[in-house]
Amino acid sequence: MSSKTSGLTVYFDGSCPLCRAEIDHYRKQIGAEKLHFLDVSQADQLLQPDLERHTAMSRFHVRRSDGQLISGAAAFVSIWRHLPRWRWAARIAELPGIMTLLEHGYRLFLPVRPALAWAFRKLQAQRKPMSFE
Repeated sequence: MSSKTSGLTVYFDGSCPLCRAEIDHYRKQIGAEKLHFLDVSQADQLLQPDLERHTAMSRFHVRRSDGQLISGAAAFVSIWRHLPRWRWAARIAELPGIMTLLEHGYRLFLPVRPALAWAFRKLQAQRKPMSFE
């Protein structure tokens, strides 16, 4: 991880339109300047030895400033803690049993992500602005 990054390194699948939309949302938030976003779908992105590209593409990962790699629901909560407008969600995740529910929900989402991404792409294609030439 770069020494210039004091917050988190966020590994995301930029080839997934759902993932890209969520990351774009986070990038616009106050506090996002403390996050370093790495699109792992780009072959030129160098990853640390403890994170292989296929693993990074199949599950959401974040590296904390102390070097610890976390994934799944815990990775999302870690981002929420850094973004003032999302801290309420991080606080809810800290309640007993909530993190387990979030992780189970994330694991249920993973197998359907490709189908949802495909549907999202089609929806985006239909929303392209009309040309009046």
